[in-house]
Amino acid sequence: MANGPITVRKARLSDLVALKKVLRETFEGTWLPHITQASAQRYVETDLGGHYVEESWPEFTIAEIDGEIAGLIHWRGDFIEALHVRVSRQGQGVGGKLLAHAEQAIRAAGFRQARLETDTFNERAQNVYKAVGYVEKDRYPDDEWDSGFTTVLFEKRLG
Repeated sequence: MANGPITVRKARLSDLVALKKVLRETFEGTWLPHITQASAQRYVETDLGGHYVEESWPEFTIAEIDGEIAGLIHWRGDFIEALHVRVSRQGQGVGGKLLAHAEQAIRAAGFRQARLETDTFNERAQNVYKAVGYVEKDRYPDDEWDSGFTTVLFEKRLG
């Protein structure tokens, strides 16, 4: 797999199929091993990821490497709703580049911090967030997955 520079741009309608694939990949690689069978079945049957992409893609920013989508980020206000990096592109700086881009936009919009959530089992994501300056602020039950998870809220002060 070639490794050109990471470029960041707004999502386009023509990206929809690739964006859905990114969400499916990250669901299968990150969430599926940890959620209940009922939660997994509900996610697949209702096409939760697909609907999310269809509704929110105009707000997505994507990272590309060699013309292929490597990841996406979505934020509203000071809250990062989603950060997904294709499994084959994890560990290559894609997530960090997308986070830096979002943080710059959030700061430019007048916010003094960026916030995001992950779950306790997702240690890889937690390590990435901590490495770029996010601090754990709270923990609470994750009612989205109905799998007994604990959500971790992270915050980063923006200078």
